[in-house]
Amino acid sequence: MSGALQSFGPDLWLAEGPVVPFMSFPYPTRMAVIRLSGGSLFIWSPTALTPQLKSAVDALGPVAHIVSPNKIHHLYMGEWQDAYPSARLYASPGLPERRKDLRFDAVLDDTPPAAWAADIEQVEFDGSFYLTEIVFFHRKSRTAIFADLIQTFPQDWFKGWRGVLARMGGIVMPNPGTPGDWRLTFNKKKIARAALARILAWQPEQVVVAHGELTRSDGTTLIRKSFRWLMRG
Repeated sequence: MSGALQSFGPDLWLAEGPVVPFMSFPYPTRMAVIRLSGGSLFIWSPTALTPQLKSAVDALGPVAHIVSPNKIHHLYMGEWQDAYPSARLYASPGLPERRKDLRFDAVLDDTPPAAWAADIEQVEFDGSFYLTEIVFFHRKSRTAIFADLIQTFPQDWFKGWRGVLARMGGIVMPNPGTPGDWRLTFNKKKIARAALARILAWQPEQVVVAHGELTRSDGTTLIRKSFRWLMRG
């Protein structure tokens, strides 16, 4: 785990967090920090708040918004809320019911709040009965930010039978995408396709994912490839 922030474009930084188990699979974690035009910070999918990471974040500006992109990205939100009690905490759909111990200020939807609308666009990627994700787009760096809808694991990340299942599930490069079991839960594909169309209209150059390799160019092509399962038909 690294507490260092790495620049990924103008006013956009990333930090690598610890590897956490998810259904017996080792998942790396990654967070994003965006400095808004007013100088305050937008924290996406916060990872473990180490002293090194806190110092690096504090050097960029005041933390104002702490965001969960979907209801399974919440592990470290409590410690961030404790460290930054004046920041607003934003839940993804379904998270307030799961984390009743946290004090959420708002639940995210299809419209960006006024606090970051000038800098960040967002889409509620719905259509699944299992999980809804909020996808973000940082205009200044032309970066789309996905939590779990796109996974781009290196071929050697998972070992043994886990590697076989990951490749079958469609989350290993050079064939990135949405995990196969999640795909099966999209019973309202028309809604999902409408969300995807809005994301593609952004024409992202870069793509940040929480789990896997980053994309620094031709991001729209990666997104199209990742959602080929949804675009069929």
